[in-house]
Amino acid sequence: MSDAYTWSFENSDGTPLTDLGLASIEFPTQADAESWLSEEWPTLADAGVQSVTLRRGEDDVYGPMSLSPAD
Repeated sequence: MSDAYTWSFENSDGTPLTDLGLASIEFPTQADAESWLSEEWPTLADAGVQSVTLRRGEDDVYGPMSLSPAD
C-alpha cells in the first residue's frame, strides 16, 4: 500500500471525474498536495471539478471539499 497523497475529483453530484489525467499525480506529503491544490484549483474548477477529496493511500484524509466560492 502506498502512503502517497493523492486528490480525487468529483462533479456536482459526487460522481468521480477520472478523465482529467490527474489520477496518477502523487505527493510525498500532505503539505505538497495542499500546495499543489492551492495553485491548481481555478483550473480544476474550470474543468468541471466541484469538489476534491485528499487521500493517503486508500484512506480519506479529508473531503469532499467544495471548489465553489462561498455564497
